[in-house]
Amino acid sequence: MNGPQSRIVAAADTATTVTDALGRKLMLRRIGALEKLRLFKAVGPQLGQNEPYLGMALLACAVAAIDDLPLPAPANEGQIEMVVQKLGDEGLAAVAAAFRAANAEKQANQASAKN
Repeated sequence: MNGPQSRIVAAADTATTVTDALGRKLMLRRIGALEKLRLFKAVGPQLGQNEPYLGMALLACAVAAIDDLPLPAPANEGQIEMVVQKLGDEGLAAVAAAFRAANAEKQANQASAKN
């Protein structure tokens, strides 16, 4: 099976899932170069210069599902704000913690590879 369904199943098998303080299960998607490019397009040139906004938008774009309900990647400012509203402080904090943990793990792996 090589169609879209198999890619979705494969992505779900490798997806990171975190639970926020409200007990919601948040499935995270990988944010690659194309997703970042699309995010910059969605926020536009003015908001793209606003680092706090861009940071929150990046966290929101990383969420692929909330409690197993799929969440498409936001394509414009209104959709980004809708996802941020759905996540709230608790959801954004959980996603940020997952990013920090992944970054720490990556740095540890790089340090051990140098030895």
